[in-house]
Amino acid sequence: MNSKAFQTQHLVRTIAVLALLLSPLAARNSKKPNEADAKFREKLAKEKQGEHALSRLSFGPRPQDREKLRKLGLKKWIELQLNPTSIPENPELLEKLAAMPTLLLPMEALLVQYPTPQILTAFAAGKITPPENPELRETYTRLSARYKPRNEESKSAAELENEANQKAAAERRRRIGVMSTEERNGILRSTAPQQAIAGELTESKLYRAVLSERQLHEVLVDFWFNHFNVYLDKGADHWLTTAYEREAIRPFVLGHFQEMLLATAESPAMLFFLDNWQSVSEAPADRPRKTQSKRPVRGLNENYARELMELHTLGVDGGYTQKDVQEVARCFTGWTIEEPNRLGKFKFNERVHDKGEKLVLGVTIPAGGGIEDGIKVIEILAKHPATARFLSRKLAQRFVADEPPKALVERMAASFLKSEGDLKVVMRTMLNSPEFFSAGAYRAKMKSPLEVVAAALRATEAKITNAVPASQAIANMGQPLYRKQEPTGYSNNSEEWVNSAGLLARMNFAIALSNNKINGVSIDKDRYAEIARSTGAPEGQRR
Repeated sequence: MNSKAFQTQHLVRTIAVLALLLSPLAARNSKKPNEADAKFREKLAKEKQGEHALSRLSFGPRPQDREKLRKLGLKKWIELQLNPTSIPENPELLEKLAAMPTLLLPMEALLVQYPTPQILTAFAAGKITPPENPELRETYTRLSARYKPRNEESKSAAELENEANQKAAAERRRRIGVMSTEERNGILRSTAPQQAIAGELTESKLYRAVLSERQLHEVLVDFWFNHFNVYLDKGADHWLTTAYEREAIRPFVLGHFQEMLLATAESPAMLFFLDNWQSVSEAPADRPRKTQSKRPVRGLNENYARELMELHTLGVDGGYTQKDVQEVARCFTGWTIEEPNRLGKFKFNERVHDKGEKLVLGVTIPAGGGIEDGIKVIEILAKHPATARFLSRKLAQRFVADEPPKALVERMAASFLKSEGDLKVVMRTMLNSPEFFSAGAYRAKMKSPLEVVAAALRATEAKITNAVPASQAIANMGQPLYRKQEPTGYSNNSEEWVNSAGLLARMNFAIALSNNKINGVSIDKDRYAEIARSTGAPEGQRR
């Protein structure tokens, strides 16, 4: 087939798939409320319930998962997934993660071993002590050459050196695309440490989605990271995001919401992403002004306060006002980062905190408070009925349907309030509901790009030696991992993923996977080529 014919065939396929996918979505959206509610009252046939649970509570079933679920029974399988530490983890996954040291390094060690441009500049200027480790010292010396100040005489030599470096980097990018994870990361650590951090974080997400036995936990980590989204490529967050997911999201997804809310509020990644680390009282009584300083005078920053209420807790219709945003912002003044140039830990700076009285959602917070002002706001928001409804609807939208039944959302919200935000209790309410195992929920959601790729790799028992090319396929479909710039995170709604460019990318991925044309990924073509191809079909893109 020549190139033109191939492109034409792709275009025809895209239009056909787009039409097939859009038609049921449009039909569902046009249903009257009573018709939609009737589908959620229609019990799903028993033989489909296991498949439905595997589809919604995991990244897709592997061949052996159906038999496992059948032996355990549906209720026991779900209960195990709600208690992930009771499930032994896959040794293959643990081996993959062990080859990625940045996932576990404390921030201080991460900065030493994977220095920022600022650290390399300071090293080049002789302002910091060289590392004791000879290998690391050699890496610093080599990398810092890019940051040395140059005079006019050395410009041409510098330009030649820069050109050579660019060629070497291009060749390195070509070579690392076909290397194993361990080989590639070893090279990146000594040549491009920033890329190593992002690469390991991205690869680990896909490895966990494909290989983890604790599937519901991984689905929820993805959900809550997206809910409390930060953008990997915003300056310091390139170094801070790994610890953010590890320490502020992962431990709390089946715990109490208030604890997760506080952990994200104190995380340097969130403080930096939404600029709260620079927010200070506009008129502190005891803070002297540096009138001679050339630096711009900082003031109250409302970014975090606004997103905290609109996106993290109450929702846009949660009943708060602009005055509440200002008052919440005042409560969080002084919540900052210790040694920001070193990407340090959370610190409360009492000197720049607004000590006046505040009124938040009708609750008076007395004057003279300190860090407790922000903690009180966390408590008010975490226990607010609007938060219970907003989070319950968002969870139901992820696990049940784009337009979940109101009665289900209300029952989940009641569980949230009664249990004081126990997310496992809320999940249990949803999973025990008739709406979850209903005809209205079955095959009602489009898979996100991450779900498409992870489900295909699980269904075909793919062998992965390098997850970067598969991660790039996810980006090509419209969901670059950890790189959603807006604090909203990626949409939970199926229609977000129905567009011609994304669908073409899905089909190309399916064809490439079925022909073993994805670097770093291989399948048994004799057994799984047809399953891989079905990834691009309309039914293969639903869950």
